[in-house]
Amino acid sequence: MHSKLVIIGSGPAGHTAAIYAARADLKPVMYEGFLALGIAAGGQLTTTDEVENFPGFSKIQGATLMDNMRAQSEGCGTEIISQTVGKVDFSSRPFKYQLHPMGDDDTLEDEVHTADAIIIATGAKARRLDVPGEDKYWGNGVSACAVCDGSLPLFRSKPLVVIGGGDSAVEQAVYLTKKASKVTVLVRKDALRAGKANGRRLSTHPKVEIKYNHVATQILGEEGTPKKPGLMT
Repeated sequence: MHSKLVIIGSGPAGHTAAIYAARADLKPVMYEGFLALGIAAGGQLTTTDEVENFPGFSKIQGATLMDNMRAQSEGCGTEIISQTVGKVDFSSRPFKYQLHPMGDDDTLEDEVHTADAIIIATGAKARRLDVPGEDKYWGNGVSACAVCDGSLPLFRSKPLVVIGGGDSAVEQAVYLTKKASKVTVLVRKDALRAGKANGRRLSTHPKVEIKYNHVATQILGEEGTPKKPGLMT
């Protein structure tokens, strides 16, 4: 198959590109991925509960927001394919790419597709701890985005824990001091990996406690029910 424009990724950036491209009659083809990196089509927002910082919506479910974007892309004329792109070749024009078979991220289909232009909007994936209880309380006390979730009543004015010692962890922890009663930062080594300026901001903040040589081993919480999951405690 040859396309004028291919978009790889189906998060907000991918759908924004698709909407503009479709309105410009570029007939974009979007590969939204088939559980690429273990994340459903729509990206990280599909794993977020409520979004309060998207213009036009005072509050909206992350999955609902992505459903709306997908419908708008299709309504404008985007062709959406639920497969994952496994290989691209930008060495010559037209650009070439191959797909993974459905549900298989280890092999490639034999067929080679081409496109005049390719937009890569594959976003990011949160690094998980893989400790007991993490999956159970994901979205119910465990989050990978302080800016997305820090203002929710679930976290507001509560003692919060940030795990990590790099710049991302430090920036999220400093941001959460505006929301939390206290922020505890767990650092597995005896020093921060973050830059010196960020480290100073964190270590001198009156609402922050840093625990060096500490790791998380388990996440505990309420049992809850299938209809009302328990919260992390």
